[in-house]
Amino acid sequence: QVQLVESGGGSVQSGGSLRLSCVASGLALSTYAMGWFRQAPGKEREGVAVIYSDDIINYADSVKGRFTISKDNAKNTLYLQRNSLKPENTAMYYCTADLAERGSWYEGNEWGYWGQGTQVTVSS
Repeated sequence: QVQLVESGGGSVQSGGSLRLSCVASGLALSTYAMGWFRQAPGKEREGVAVIYSDDIINYADSVKGRFTISKDNAKNTLYLQRNSLKPENTAMYYCTADLAERGSWYEGNEWGYWGQGTQVTVSS
């Protein structure tokens, strides 16, 4: 059984940083694409970043240069380092695994597994 458990969310002031973690069980990060999504209040869910099994990375344009996705295969853990946070980054952040179509990583319905989410609140 696959489980994805996120942690590291919380409250931070504008300009601050947070690192989110996602511990996976039931699958090996070395063989699966892994991603991060977010959903802000009143908005649609959006893809933030993806790291493929071959370590190729893609980001949403809105986070390029400020967010960094990485993984530790030995710990089976996915990370999202988020710097220069803004109030509009307030959202629930979700970890995802098992991408069906490599070119469609930003589509939520292309992913097979989701974590329960971790809330990030950025205050001005």
